[in-house]
Amino acid sequence: MQSTVDTHTDHEPHLRCGRHLLDLSFPRVMGILNVTPDSFSDGGKHLAQEDALRHAETMLAEGAAIIDVGGESTRPGASPVSAQEELDRVAPIVERLVCELDALVSVDTSCPEVMREVAALGGGMINDVRALEREGALAAAMGSGLPVCLMHRQGEPQDMQQAPHYTLPIEEEVADYLARRVAQCEAAGLRRERLLLDPGFGFGKSVEHNLRLLNRMQGLTRLGLPLLVGMSRKSMIGKVLGRPVEERLAGGLVLSAMAVERGARILRVHDVAPTMDAINMAWAVLQEGNEQRATEGIGS
Repeated sequence: MQSTVDTHTDHEPHLRCGRHLLDLSFPRVMGILNVTPDSFSDGGKHLAQEDALRHAETMLAEGAAIIDVGGESTRPGASPVSAQEELDRVAPIVERLVCELDALVSVDTSCPEVMREVAALGGGMINDVRALEREGALAAAMGSGLPVCLMHRQGEPQDMQQAPHYTLPIEEEVADYLARRVAQCEAAGLRRERLLLDPGFGFGKSVEHNLRLLNRMQGLTRLGLPLLVGMSRKSMIGKVLGRPVEERLAGGLVLSAMAVERGARILRVHDVAPTMDAINMAWAVLQEGNEQRATEGIGS
């Protein structure tokens, strides 16, 4: 495994997330907490507040640095929900995570109303699969004062996997889109140091697109912003390995380690403890390689 971790990144190693300061000088794990009835892997498991809180507590104890709360499923074919329904699902959980567990909470949302409420409740990050393209989202994100993850996607959840097609190589289209969105956000006044990027694995991409994108993901580090990656339990693993969703852990751990090798700084996952082991092992190997090259005077 070659160390590719010290690539073109100009972001600060620490990211201000509300009252939390997140150290991104090494990879961190974001634990997924879906409070939805229809998410592809864990829909309905954490609808009750106590169940959600206990699951978050477990993920934090296992090493998660961030809890990512989602109130609207973005799985392929998912139906949209109203802003009020999303708020009703998300707001009480965010409030309890912040007040009772002092957790750094991210909210997986494209809804301006949810962004504003999450910031008011003490949330620390906005994770938007639509890259602030929904009307009012950019203004809401700017007003929140929180960092924002911009994700690449093609289409909407209802139709994004029907026939994904790209004119340019996938890695070039993703890089072009993310660079354009960063520039647009900056032009509107959202400071660059508040932005993270997500290649959007599984969002309007075939298995072949996903595999190629991960293989060439290191090129995205040239955009100079932290990379957040989510591949946990996704269909790309099932289609390559022939495994149902509950048997995709091993494949997901391999993908997490490979993502870290290619520059990922945040891994969004369902299975926190084994992912921590995988990325810590990968990071140890990568750091040894960096130290060896420094000793030999190769690279910086």
